[in-house]
Formats: sequence, structure tokens, C-alpha cells
Amino acid sequence: MDSCAESEPFALRVLGDSMIPEFKEGHIIIIEPNGIVKNGSYVFAVYDDEYIFRQLVIDDNGKYFLKSLNDKYPTLKIPGLEAVKGVITQRSGTRRKEHKHYV
Repeated sequence: MDSCAESEPFALRVLGDSMIPEFKEGHIIIIEPNGIVKNGSYVFAVYDDEYIFRQLVIDDNGKYFLKSLNDKYPTLKIPGLEAVKGVITQRSGTRRKEHKHYV
């Protein structure tokens, strides 16, 4: 991430199974650092000094969580939106039907 300007979108390859079934290992995700963050967004965030990819959940009490789509992984509480470093705007895979845009 250090080689990109802060506001430039960048791509990463999904590793692991924490975001199955929506994102499979090997999918490419496009991250928009200045994307609009909202409840339910797929985000690239910092948790415990590591970068992770999860779904943002904002509860009725204004608390923030990073949720895995795979139930084998825990939901993680974060202090606030400062942990979010970008919003996933696109996904692509090896087949055209795997390509998807997120708003």
C-alpha cells in the first residue's frame, strides 16, 4: 500500500475463506480509499495492527464491527471508522459472471 497515493484505488487478491460465499479465494477486489463508508459496506480495515477485509456493521448504539461472512470467524469490534482504510467497490474472478460492482 505504501507505493500508492493515499487516494488512488488499488487491487488485492482475496486470501482465505473468511468472506465466502460472496468473495472466494483468488478473487480480485478493488479498494477505494476515499469510498463512502456505510453500514453493510465491504471494507479494508486495520484490526490488531493487521489489514483485514470484512463487512462493516454499525449497530443501533453507534458501535462498529467487522463481520466475516463465514460463520467460522468472529465478529470484531473496532473503535470507530478511523480503522477503515477503504471500501471495496468491485470484485472480479476468473469468469465474467464473477465480476460485480458494489456501491
